[in-house]
Amino acid sequence: MSANDRETMSAEVTGWLSENSVTLSGGLTAGAPTADLQPLKRVLDGVRIVGLGESTHGTREFFQLKHRLLEYLVTELGFTVLAMEASASAGPAVDAYVRDGVGDPERVLTGLGFWTWRTEEVLAVIKWIRAYNDGRPDGEKVRFVGIDPQRAGDSLAVLEAFLTSVAPDRLPALHSALGVLATAYPGSLPDPEQKLMHEATRLLEYVRGYDDPGTPAGAVAVRHARNLVRAADLVTRNAQHPDPERTVQAARDRYMAEAVEDVLDADPAAKVVLWGHNGHVAKGLSSGGGAQPLGLHLRERYGDAYYAFGLLFGSGSFRAHRIWPGPWSGVGGLTGRSAEGNPIGAAPATTVEAQLAAATPQDHLLDLRPAGAGDAPRAVREWVEATHGTRTFGALVTRWFYRRDITPVRLSDAYDGLAYVAVSTDSRPIPQHRP
Repeated sequence: MSANDRETMSAEVTGWLSENSVTLSGGLTAGAPTADLQPLKRVLDGVRIVGLGESTHGTREFFQLKHRLLEYLVTELGFTVLAMEASASAGPAVDAYVRDGVGDPERVLTGLGFWTWRTEEVLAVIKWIRAYNDGRPDGEKVRFVGIDPQRAGDSLAVLEAFLTSVAPDRLPALHSALGVLATAYPGSLPDPEQKLMHEATRLLEYVRGYDDPGTPAGAVAVRHARNLVRAADLVTRNAQHPDPERTVQAARDRYMAEAVEDVLDADPAAKVVLWGHNGHVAKGLSSGGGAQPLGLHLRERYGDAYYAFGLLFGSGSFRAHRIWPGPWSGVGGLTGRSAEGNPIGAAPATTVEAQLAAATPQDHLLDLRPAGAGDAPRAVREWVEATHGTRTFGALVTRWFYRRDITPVRLSDAYDGLAYVAVSTDSRPIPQHRP
């Protein structure tokens, strides 16, 4: 292909992106008029699960946009559940707050165990859900569900109370064998024999004997015991394995998908807004292969009733923990105890972010499904099927070198739609609530 042909194709793609983008004229914050969001009614017709991703865990504008989209999805499209990449163990405390006003919002938010969500922006989300639910019948209230098995301290507390009433002789074993699950993170105690998981399984088998309609506490205990089994599985798995589906990341995404499926199985009328990282909500494998993400599990079961939004940004700064490069990388190589702002300039011209910005510099949404349709221009179909670079950061970034991190992505495999935020600023932490 000649240089002129490439320029023509690029111009055709840029034109299509510009014509099909939905500029967020209402801004990023909740409470704004929703005229700019009305195209979502057509885009999300028949969709039961909307995955809202994020290319960083520390961008204020991503959280604000998610809040605005959640408000719209609830009030105008009838969505009923916010499912979050957060502790499944602590999720019921947040649910009790948003549904019935039980507890303190800052405290239950801290209880989720993730610094990424302990922010002004996420606090505003759960306060909005509480305000929306206030005075509504139980059947019309929006629920909150944590879907990540890790950080299982609340599950241990529930089971401690349960065993105190039915089998106090089992309490010492609960603490000695499983107490580590309150704080241990996935992959931190690798064990080929997974003895910790077997201990958790034995506990689950015991409490299942109390799971009957006449014993509500037994049913709650079973749910928390099941979460301990999942948490123990994550803690004892290896981060690396020749078979990607046997890694800790594969298990984590599978368990998070099962948690979403549990919600939908329990309530056939439920519609879920899924909040997580781009890498989790993606509907397909990354270009480099690897383990199946959460979104792929949902796509395989629900088909086009699952819609994956990837959230990208242009330039600015985002919060994340910095780690030293080289062999000191990982949690043990943290440069400081607090997440900090990480400035970053505009993305390289060949990245998805730069292409979106060239077409529509303002904050906008883009439905990608028409790009792969037969009536789309050939250049556009080829663009969405090709592999492009994009930027993605988790809770940890490598000091100095994070600015160069580019991840390959095939858009047609990863996302159904994109949201582009021109400028990222640091999320704003709230003080950690301690008992």
